[in-house]
Amino acid sequence: MTVLRLARSELKRMTGGLLPKLTILALVMVPLLYGAVYLYANWNPYGNLNQIDAALVVEDTGATASDGTRLQAGTKVADSLVEGNVFNWKSVSTAEEADQGVSSGKYAFALKIPQDFSTNLVSPGSFDSASQAMLDVTTNDANNYLLSTIVDKLTTAVHNSVAKDVGEETANQLLTGFGTIHSQMLKAADGSGQLADGVAALRDGTATLHQGTTELSAGAGELYAGQLKLRDGANQLTEGAGQLSSGLSTLKDKTATLPTDTQTLANGAAQVAAGNAQLNSRVQDVVAQLDAADQGLRTRVIESNNRLIASGVLTQLQADKILADFDTVAASSPVTAAKTKIQTDAAQIQQLADGSEAVSVGAAQLAAATPALKDAIGQASGGANQLHTGAASLATGQQAALDGAGRLAEGAQKLDSGAAQLETGAGTAADGSRTLADEIAKGAGQVPNPNDTQKSSLSEVIADPVAVSNVSQAKAGSYGAGLAPFFLTLALWIGIFMLIQAMRPITQRALASNAPAWKIAVGGWLPFLAVSVVQASLLTLVVDLGLGLNPVHPVLMWLFMLAAAMAFSAIIQGVVALLGSPGKLVVLILLVLQLVSSGGTFPWQTTPQPLHVVHEVLPMGYVVTGMRHLIYGADLSMILPTVLGLLGYTVLGAAMTTLAVRKNKFWTLKTLKPEIAV
Repeated sequence: MTVLRLARSELKRMTGGLLPKLTILALVMVPLLYGAVYLYANWNPYGNLNQIDAALVVEDTGATASDGTRLQAGTKVADSLVEGNVFNWKSVSTAEEADQGVSSGKYAFALKIPQDFSTNLVSPGSFDSASQAMLDVTTNDANNYLLSTIVDKLTTAVHNSVAKDVGEETANQLLTGFGTIHSQMLKAADGSGQLADGVAALRDGTATLHQGTTELSAGAGELYAGQLKLRDGANQLTEGAGQLSSGLSTLKDKTATLPTDTQTLANGAAQVAAGNAQLNSRVQDVVAQLDAADQGLRTRVIESNNRLIASGVLTQLQADKILADFDTVAASSPVTAAKTKIQTDAAQIQQLADGSEAVSVGAAQLAAATPALKDAIGQASGGANQLHTGAASLATGQQAALDGAGRLAEGAQKLDSGAAQLETGAGTAADGSRTLADEIAKGAGQVPNPNDTQKSSLSEVIADPVAVSNVSQAKAGSYGAGLAPFFLTLALWIGIFMLIQAMRPITQRALASNAPAWKIAVGGWLPFLAVSVVQASLLTLVVDLGLGLNPVHPVLMWLFMLAAAMAFSAIIQGVVALLGSPGKLVVLILLVLQLVSSGGTFPWQTTPQPLHVVHEVLPMGYVVTGMRHLIYGADLSMILPTVLGLLGYTVLGAAMTTLAVRKNKFWTLKTLKPEIAV
């Protein structure tokens, strides 16, 4: 008995009548019912989300941004969602109505845009009141569990889009602010440069002022020294006038010696006249020096004001105010009072000098006209008394002038010291203002000043700093295409598992023959293989042409499906042949184990560690991986090792069937009456 004869005999038995033929047809259709129908139902569920009613509530009242533009972000988001047509959005007036609709199942979920949505979006423009904008989502897993995950992805996309738009606007305003700061710092640098030039001019002016105050201090010292000499001369004049008065009194009493005494008087009067003339000359020089000092100091103040006006530090009005203040201070200062006193005393000294000259002339005339002088001695004695009194007054005035000159010298010294400090401070200010100008100019160069193109580019980068470049080496065209490798493989296993319900793994007639065990095993397997090949071919044809799977390698995919059918049919037949009816339970258990370990949905690496061993041992995981590579167009280097592995599983199944044949050639009571039959 040959292998083909055994297989043909079993196939003939299975198709001997109408009902067996219908049974085989139904078994051939099992993979279609499981694999193709399931894939058809789930081919593109995301493309039909627009049939799901979702409530959309827009309560946003809008907001005004810092630049005056009006933002209606809530309306914009709502319009974008409606135009996107991802869900069948239903506009609802209140959040309470939307929540009630989700609770009752009228709406699958609700998206609510609150009243302060736009206000919070523009709040980053204020550091004190920045707040996050919220999107309120209401879901109900009683409507559908996976819908919550889909809604999460939708709201994340809305969040990212709005955040990017607002982030770009905020970043653009920030960069515009940098440009404004840059231009303002450049203006500040120019202004500080002008300030530095003005302060430098002020420093030069204070140096000139210090030089003038030094000269003024020196002149005040000379004035004090001259005034001291003038006071001493006035004291001498007082003493001489007293002596003159006493002498005239004596002369009056002793007129007998008048010729000699008048001659002596003439000589003394000449000396007094000469001394008074010298004193008058010195006093007049002091007055002239004081006038020159006042005029020189005023001239320097005017020149300093003119330089400050030219450098832009002072205006003409400010300069006039400074000159007026200077005149006011000069008019009320002790120096001016002393000067006035000296001028008054100078007039008196002039009178004294004139009087002394007249006395000298009169004394000469008196000496020449002694006889007449005797009569006038009484008058001269009275004039001498007056001269003594005036000289005393002059001495007192000169003392006051000396005190004023001392205060003038002390004030001039303080003024010179203050001018020195002013010169030092002006120098420091000049250096500091120049450093300030240089540093502001450097800082302005470091502050960004982007143009419109740069601001647009930088705003996009700041708002969305990370971009993901997805390179898909192999990509499923749809959700159904993503599940196809797993469900096609699963459908093959289930379809072959259903064959074992109607087909015998080993025929009793073959066991009764003298054919070798391996022939009986292969002969019993070939009918399974033939039907599973038809199952795999029909399933591939319907999925490719009916559902539009469009695998990259359609022929290789079909051949790979046949290899999987070969391995699955051999293993299932071998297990059931070896274990009998309990083997069907084992096949079902193997199905369950491969469902959770093959990595058909989630990666198999995410399963618990014990299931990793199941993945490595059982064939379905390898078939799923191979199908993915063939359908999506990935690297095909792993296909050949996988096919060799499937051949190994086929050999393993054949070995189990051969062992079952050897075992079942010896009949027992359990063979005639099994303990359990499924």
